[in-house]
Amino acid sequence: MNDVILPLMVAVPLGMAGLTAMAPAAARWVLPVAFASLVGLLVVSGLFVAETSDGEVVSHAVGGWPAGIAIPFVVDQLSALMLTATGLLVLVCAWFAVASGPGREPLFAPLLLVVTAGVNGALLTADIFNLFVFIEVMLLPSYGLLVLAGRRKGTDRSVRGSRLYVAFNLFVSTLFLVGVAFVYGTAGTVNLGELAGRAQESPTVAAATAVCLVALSMKAATFPTHGWLARAYPATSPAMTALFSGLHTKVAIYAIYRIYSVVFDGDERYLWIGLVAFSLTMLVGALGAVGERTMRSILVFNMISGIGYVLVGLALFTGAGLAAGIFYLLHHMIVKASLFLSTGAVEVRHGTSRLAEIGAVARREPVVAAAFLMAALSLAGLPPFSGFVGKVAVVVAAVEADQLAVAAVAVAVSLLTLLSMLKIWDAVFVSPETETETATETATGGPVAAPPRVGLALAGPGLLLAVATLLLGLGGEGLLALTDVAAAGLLDTTSYVEAVLS
Repeated sequence: MNDVILPLMVAVPLGMAGLTAMAPAAARWVLPVAFASLVGLLVVSGLFVAETSDGEVVSHAVGGWPAGIAIPFVVDQLSALMLTATGLLVLVCAWFAVASGPGREPLFAPLLLVVTAGVNGALLTADIFNLFVFIEVMLLPSYGLLVLAGRRKGTDRSVRGSRLYVAFNLFVSTLFLVGVAFVYGTAGTVNLGELAGRAQESPTVAAATAVCLVALSMKAATFPTHGWLARAYPATSPAMTALFSGLHTKVAIYAIYRIYSVVFDGDERYLWIGLVAFSLTMLVGALGAVGERTMRSILVFNMISGIGYVLVGLALFTGAGLAAGIFYLLHHMIVKASLFLSTGAVEVRHGTSRLAEIGAVARREPVVAAAFLMAALSLAGLPPFSGFVGKVAVVVAAVEADQLAVAAVAVAVSLLTLLSMLKIWDAVFVSPETETETATETATGGPVAAPPRVGLALAGPGLLLAVATLLLGLGGEGLLALTDVAAAGLLDTTSYVEAVLS
């Protein structure tokens, strides 16, 4: 595949965003153009997965400028897999957003396309400063999507949540930019190819890069800075929660994997910090989920727990650990989005996410119930779903690295996750009657009207991703083979560095 396609992964969605932004408010072609663009990007991402499956690395210097001046765009197996997963999630979440309402707002399509451009740029760039730029390109339209999602529906909680989301991300972006400045000041470059192994050789470069990693860890919502995610994500619409869950924290995780592998060259001296912090992230997230009383709050805490699973793979920094972490990252993106979308469909129709106010959904909405059940079992790590393959891979990698405490935490957290999923299933999908329905019947002397049906337009996105997690579980060996290639590229970054510098 021609390397000139790499910058088009950013240029095309930006161009389509400008085109759709200029469209009249009543134009009917905006959403078809946006969806066609997203489908095209997804297809190209899949082709990149095939091309890099043998370990090949494709690079392009934007504008044809020489190395050190041009913005380097590079795709290897890890970035190709991430491009494909994020592309799929953007497409499916856009479908749900249109079906649930926010996607029909005039500015939704251009804002979503700019977010896509930022995500693609962050996954492709091999320059730390441009990583900061693309993260901001991803974040700024996200603030607009938060406003659109709450338009005419604002509550005190949604305002506080949006304010926290914006304020926290602005602070962390500032911290990350400070780290980039420190890296440039100590190393004289922000090009990943030129920074390869420098943190292992120079304590000052290591300290400067550590500032960047701390900022990215905060964006990824790791312990002890996970609280912002638990408060901000449940405050927006279900569509935005699902979209952001698959993009923002996951781009930060990808950047942590990439920077530590290249700049630190997997330096073993600091891995214990990650093992402690990420094991606590797993545990705190799972414990927090057990005590929550709304569907989205439970799922957000489980999302935090899953982030710990993903990053433990990096902290092990073995071939098996990295492959397991990458596999779990892809699984987690799909499964969490599926759960947010299936429960979001229920929330949109019932107008609430509280467990005590919804019941008997499985009887009325078997499609939504099936989607939730498959994704919930996958999240808990039960066969034959992808969660089982991912969690077994993480536990086995931890045991092989003699990190028995980490393996024990991973197993315990799986049991807690299953408990929180059963809590939602019992209260929302199986329970025949809710407290609200009982109180209404008592006050009116008769039964309440049945809530409106969810419909396939709202149930379909969650079901599609739930089927995807089943297929990934049944075909786990194939995906593990691809993540092995990605892990090998992180263990030995020679090909990646050469591609960046060329």
